[in-house]
Amino acid sequence: MDKDKIDAFIAKEPGLRVFKMYLYDILRTKAHKLSEQEERILAEAGLLANAPSSIYGVFSNAEFPYPQVKLSDGTIARLNKAGYALYRAVPNRNDREAVFRAFWGAVNEFRRTFGVQLYANVRSDIFYAHTRHYRSCLESALDKDNIHIQVYLALIENVNNNLDSFHRYLNLKKRMLGVDSLKYSDVYAPAVKEVELQYSFEQAKQLVLDSVRPLGRDYCDVVRQAFDNRWIDVYPSPGKRAGAYSNGDAYDVHPYVLLNYNGQYDDVSTLAHELGHAVHSYYSNKNQPYPTADYSTFVAEVASTFNEALLINRMLRDIKDDDARLSLLMNYLEGIRQTLFRQAQFAEFELRMHEMAERGQPLTGDALSKVYGDILNRYYGQDKGVCNIDQLYTVEWAYVPHFYYNFYVYQYSTSFTASTALAEKVLGKEEHAVEEYIEFLSSGGSDYPINLLSKAGIDMITREPFDKTMAAMNRTIDEIEAILQKKGK
Repeated sequence: MDKDKIDAFIAKEPGLRVFKMYLYDILRTKAHKLSEQEERILAEAGLLANAPSSIYGVFSNAEFPYPQVKLSDGTIARLNKAGYALYRAVPNRNDREAVFRAFWGAVNEFRRTFGVQLYANVRSDIFYAHTRHYRSCLESALDKDNIHIQVYLALIENVNNNLDSFHRYLNLKKRMLGVDSLKYSDVYAPAVKEVELQYSFEQAKQLVLDSVRPLGRDYCDVVRQAFDNRWIDVYPSPGKRAGAYSNGDAYDVHPYVLLNYNGQYDDVSTLAHELGHAVHSYYSNKNQPYPTADYSTFVAEVASTFNEALLINRMLRDIKDDDARLSLLMNYLEGIRQTLFRQAQFAEFELRMHEMAERGQPLTGDALSKVYGDILNRYYGQDKGVCNIDQLYTVEWAYVPHFYYNFYVYQYSTSFTASTALAEKVLGKEEHAVEEYIEFLSSGGSDYPINLLSKAGIDMITREPFDKTMAAMNRTIDEIEAILQKKGK
C-alpha cells in the first residue's frame, strides 16, 4: 500500500485516526521490510539472536568466579558485581586499589570468553542490519525511533570537544581528595567528608513539591495526587524488589511508583526522579489515546532527570552550610560524569567495535581492550596527566551488560542534556518554557522523539543542549572552587 491509500482508509473510517502514527511509521520503514517468507525466516532466527546476551547474563551473574580481597580493617570483601560497586568507593585509598586490581584481574583472565560473547552479539546486529538493507548497525538501531545518526555522532563529537571541562572536574576531585595524582581507582571515592542529610518521607514530599513549583499548579496537583492517593509503595519490606521504578502502563488508572526509601538525600532525589516518570505517564495517558500514550526510551529519562535538576536547585536555595553544599554539588557533578561522559564513552566504544566488525575485523578480547583503552585514556586525560589508567582496567568493557542492548546507552546522555537544557529554560523563566514542557509531557508517542523535543524548544541536532549542560557543569565547579577558597583549602 502507499500513503494515499492509507489516507483514504483513515478518511473513510475515523476510528483509524488514533493509529495514524503507527500506520505512517510502517510506511516510513517500508524499504526495510522483506517478503512474507523472508520475514518468517527472520522471525525464526530470533530464536538464536539472544543467545550471546543470555550466555553473558548467566556467566557474569551466576557462574563467574568473583574474587575476594581482605581490606585494611580486616573485612573480607566478596567482589561480585554488587560487592565491587560497594567497595570501590571505600575511603581508604589502598583498599580501593586492592579492590580494583582483584576485580579487574579476575575479569581479565576471562577476556577471551567475554570477547567471543560480545563479538557474537555484534555479528547478530550485523546480520539484521544487512538483511534489512541498512547501511550500518547504527542506522538500523536508530531507525526504530527515526533518530538520525547525526544525533549519535554529534553527542560523541560534543563530548570529545569538551573533555577540558571533564578534566577540570577530575582535577577538582584530585584536589579535594588531597592526592598528588588521580588514579582510576579514585574516581568513585567520596570527595568530601560524609554529610548526614536525613529526611523523613514527609519532609521529602514537601521538598519535591517545593522543587516542582516552577512548573505550575497543575503539575503540583498531579504530584499531590501521587502522594495522597497511594500511587507510591514507599518503604523496603521482605521480598520486595530492590531499587526504584515507575510503571505507567495502567492506562485507565494511574502510574505506580516503587521505592525503597531510607531517608537519605539520594532517596529524596530518587523520589523526584521517579515522580518525573510518573507525571510524564500521567500526562501522556490523560491526553493521548492508548495507541500513542506510550513514549520512547529516547525521551523517557528527560522528565526524570529534569526533576532532579529542579530538586538540587531547591536544595541549594536553602542550604548554607559549606560542607553540605559541597556534598550536594559534588553529587551533581558525579551525576554528570556517570550519566553524560561515561555513557558517551560507552556509546563511542559501541560504535567503534561495530565499525571494526563491519570492516571484517575480528573482535577478540584483546582487540576490544585496546579499543576501549584508547577511548578510556582519552576521556580521562591519561596523556595529559589528569588521571592514571592502569592497563589492567581497560577490560572494563566486559563488565557492561548494556553493550548487548544494540546502541542503547547513548540515550542516557542525550536525555540528560535535553533535560538540563529544558530545566535551564524553565528556571530562567523563558517565555512559554513551562507550557512547552507540559505539552512535551502530554505528547506520549504521538510523534518521533526528536520532533517532540523540538516542539519543546530543544533541537538535538544542534549544540545548544550540550552547551547548556557544560555551562551548568562549569558553573557548579566555579562555586565549589569558591567554597574551597573561602575554607582555605
